[in-house]
Amino acid sequence: KSLKRFSRGMQKQAAFWLGICIRPHIMLLDEPVDGLDPVMRRKVWSILLQDVAEKEMTVFVSSHNLRELEDVCDHVGIMHEGRIVLERSLSELQNNIVKLQVAFEGKLPEEIDKLNILSKQSSGRIWILIVRGNREDILNHVHTLNPLLVDALPLSLEEIFIYELGGMDYAVKNIVL
Repeated sequence: KSLKRFSRGMQKQAAFWLGICIRPHIMLLDEPVDGLDPVMRRKVWSILLQDVAEKEMTVFVSSHNLRELEDVCDHVGIMHEGRIVLERSLSELQNNIVKLQVAFEGKLPEEIDKLNILSKQSSGRIWILIVRGNREDILNHVHTLNPLLVDALPLSLEEIFIYELGGMDYAVKNIVL
């Protein structure tokens, strides 16, 4: 049966298996699990991770599914308009932006603005702050302000993407309905 007659998911699987069979040192994958069911997605990622570990293979993955990449990547590069605008280890990215949940007796102290705050949102006396900088330094500064509550929350790769690149032109343009 011709590959052209296969479903999109089956074509992706066939391309993946053919690519992995030649045991490359470097593999380039564009949306490798797009169109696959959840069981096959997990199987593809599992085989890739196993091959990376066993054969010292390097894999470059292009994907819009940042949540899925977060589970399998140790290094991230983000492109915008054909240029790499951000490239770091995943752990470095996660340690460079901190999401804090804080509460104070009164209003938010003005000294909080000494931090490099990317976003501030409040719900009553609880504030969610997204802050760029060293996690330990940020927490030390916040603790000097005598908060009632301070909690560092995990940031997903998708949230990091939004806060790192939020200033870039991602507006939807020229759509005709």
